Amino acid sequence: VKHRTADGRPTPSLSASEPELAGIAQAMRRANAGVIECNSDMGPGEMAILIDTARISGRPLSVLLLQINAEPNLWRETLSHIASANKAGLEVTGQVGCRPIGILMGLATSINPFSSHRAWQQIAELPLAEQALALRTNMSLRDQLGKQPVDDPHSRWIKNAFDRTYELSDVPDYEPTPSTSIRARAESMGISPWMLALDLLSIADGENFLLHTFENYTDGNFDVLHEMLTSEHTICGLGDAGAHVATICDAGYPTFMLQHWGRDRTRGPKLSLEFLVAKQTRKTAQAFGLLDRGVLAPGYRADLNIIDPTAIRVTKPRLLHDLPANGKRLIQYAEGYLHTFVGGVETLTNGEHTGALPGRLVRGSQHPPVT
Repeated sequence: VKHRTADGRPTPSLSASEPELAGIAQAMRRANAGVIECNSDMGPGEMAILIDTARISGRPLSVLLLQINAEPNLWRETLSHIASANKAGLEVTGQVGCRPIGILMGLATSINPFSSHRAWQQIAELPLAEQALALRTNMSLRDQLGKQPVDDPHSRWIKNAFDRTYELSDVPDYEPTPSTSIRARAESMGISPWMLALDLLSIADGENFLLHTFENYTDGNFDVLHEMLTSEHTICGLGDAGAHVATICDAGYPTFMLQHWGRDRTRGPKLSLEFLVAKQTRKTAQAFGLLDRGVLAPGYRADLNIIDPTAIRVTKPRLLHDLPANGKRLIQYAEGYLHTFVGGVETLTNGEHTGALPGRLVRGSQHPPVT
């Protein structure tokens, strides 16, 4: 169980009973508002309870849909439940990602392979470039970190994670081949994966990253994601664009969809630009009742991006320290956007802000325009 309160207790939603869910659903029905959303780590029979909750509420239900390594085909069972519910007249969608669910590990991120090692604590408070220099030149430190891993829960997890951990290069590759995993590369070089991880994290003055793929990458390719994305019962989601800000950076999802799936993919079929735009705009707007947008037509909100399809791309993530108390966060820039309009007002020109701030808080569902 990953989600807990600040004092370590499980979040209340984890123990919500069926009567409690029914009570919430009845309130949503009276209000005729809201969307039920739920994670997908459910036990036997719980999907049926969720669908009953949606039936009671009369409101849409959206469930996270992802492939887990322990049961790589379980997501298909969930998708089958979703399809059956829709056939019965309910509104249920599966939220799917466009690339593996994972974390970034770097010298300055919240987690790195050596975080729990006593030797790491010797340099943990140094400036980033000095950390990287020490990792390259301090032979005693290198031996301890690269050849003498500690036996604790974090290190045991990292040891098992090397099979699904990859270097994220200057041109980010989110569909790497299994032969480029840290373990596979280390074995081909005749060194330990710990030493390779150390070497990779110490280059570029410590600004390099390792990508660990938790989910959606059991087979080492995007074939399952293609199946998820092309289902009529799914919408785009699973982007931690504002959570876990020093470990995860999914803000680039929309751009990555256009870049990788629409243009650059080489290890399987691509998806058309028209499909990708509709999947991220109209389909999502409809799922959440935002019926005044997502379509280019008279009367609808003019929220538009004008792009150069040949230039659209995400850059390598960067770590900034610009939050309160010098807090850190990962960012990822996007290129190829020529003009961005919000409500018909241009807010960005070639990626530069115009100073206009026409956006307003959206409260609840929106009615379609009268045309």
